Amino acid sequence: MRNSWLGVGLLAIFVGLVYVLNSVLMPFIASMVLAYLADPLTNYFQRLGMKRPFAVSLVFLVLLIVLTASLLIFIPLVIQQIKQLGEVMPDMFMWIENVLAPQVQEWTGYDLRAELINVREVLVENWRDAGGYLAQALGQIGRSGMAFMTWITYIALIPVVTFYLLLDWKRMLRNLASLVPRQWADDTFRLARRCDEVLSSFLRGQLLVMLCLGVIYATGLTVMGLNFGLLIGFVAGLVSFVPFLGFIVGIAVALIVALFQFGTWWAVLGVIVVFSIGQAAESVILQPKLLGDKIGLHPVAVIFAVLAGGNLFGFTGVLLALPVAAVFMVLLRELNDRYKHSTFYNAEQGSLTPLNHHNELGRHDERESP
Repeated sequence: MRNSWLGVGLLAIFVGLVYVLNSVLMPFIASMVLAYLADPLTNYFQRLGMKRPFAVSLVFLVLLIVLTASLLIFIPLVIQQIKQLGEVMPDMFMWIENVLAPQVQEWTGYDLRAELINVREVLVENWRDAGGYLAQALGQIGRSGMAFMTWITYIALIPVVTFYLLLDWKRMLRNLASLVPRQWADDTFRLARRCDEVLSSFLRGQLLVMLCLGVIYATGLTVMGLNFGLLIGFVAGLVSFVPFLGFIVGIAVALIVALFQFGTWWAVLGVIVVFSIGQAAESVILQPKLLGDKIGLHPVAVIFAVLAGGNLFGFTGVLLALPVAAVFMVLLRELNDRYKHSTFYNAEQGSLTPLNHHNELGRHDERESP
């Protein structure tokens, strides 16, 4: 009991420190997540015969090449499509209001036109003023020298802290393992391995699934000639960490754009085919190969963890949400297993357990029936 209260006290102190040091911890938590994700690649380079510093440097070189290629190839295309979307948005809202809204009202009885008028005015006004707002925001940041320097410092600290964490990752794990009381060592290490299995499977696997789905959606929509296909596919892949959410958001936007651009049912069919291919690839190939059946993080648990962490601790809470959710799910499964194997759960009532008593009554009824 004394050890249990000690654990509760340490947990309360940890939560309090996270709450008090919320803004300061952000770059360090982000660096820990990045180091955790990059550690397997570093270990792979070490198995090829490299020393740890060279392996870490090579990992950073690979990440720099990927980031540079993304900035040079994909980011300009996405920005260009965002600008084009801003230019056609007034016409698109007018089409939705005059063409699509009457059909929706005829089919469902829902008056979409009244709400779209307000939404269109707000979005068009804000979109036109986006450049002015951005300039004002940058000017405000420039005037607030301390806030600007703090923001720059946090961004610059992330790669530096990530490098040193990745360099000493194994040594830090050994030091943490040496602090665990010996009577708790076996259970702690077993639960830590299960947490690592759940968290690594979800983070690395889900990132790859999101990337693959984004490529499938963007490629398919671009090939069929849909405007903003790259942007729609990117957004659909980005929000696909929740099953069917990326599919619903992407296909809804793509259908509206296809009807506005082409105005034919063949375009609608093409969009449906593209997203059906993406869903089939996710169900048959991506999910089994990249995620498997050992995750254990339900989408509802993921959403709740991210929202709760962001509400309590801001961006630091968002970064901590998935690791905490993974640990919590592993502990819940451990408690469930111990409960199912406990004498309280398996205790017999008299000479028969409830299940055996039920079976015995059933056999008695069968003997009495004609």
